[in-house]
Amino acid sequence: MHVAGLDRELPICKVNDELYIGAFIMFGDAELTVACARDLLEMAKSIEYDYLFTAEAKSIPLIHEMARQSGATKYFIARKGPKVYMPDPISVDDQSITTLSLQRLYLGSDDAALIKGKRVLIVDDVISTGGSLKAMEALVEKAGGTVAGRMAVLAEGGAAERGDIKFLEKLPVFNADGSIK
Repeated sequence: MHVAGLDRELPICKVNDELYIGAFIMFGDAELTVACARDLLEMAKSIEYDYLFTAEAKSIPLIHEMARQSGATKYFIARKGPKVYMPDPISVDDQSITTLSLQRLYLGSDDAALIKGKRVLIVDDVISTGGSLKAMEALVEKAGGTVAGRMAVLAEGGAAERGDIKFLEKLPVFNADGSIK
């Protein structure tokens, strides 16, 4: 895979008997995280937004680096479980291709109050089926914010055909024999 000027080998992982994906993991790859944040911020120049927003966990280093490079002092992370430090959390259901089961995303009411009336740019590492993206959108709207845009490092499979997502590169999905679907 070539993304943000860098080359990386992606392991192919089985989702089910008919679908395999290239596993794009930014954890531990500081060079890739910095480069992808830089290129996404360049793309984001055409979007008016107040805050960056992502879901836990693989995109946390990315959104942090985007905030650092842009000078943002606050960003938001939808958590996969309620935490004791979250006052009166709001939640929505989430179903993504990699979690394989229904889960819920949470945001504390303190963060929701900051999002209310603001324009929010949703960022993810990979957008595939759009399940996590839909859940993040619902959480922003439930908090009273407006989704200003959607972006990801990679758009997997059919997500690359969506006109509402900005992304750096396409990521194909694979058949069991290793051929591209």
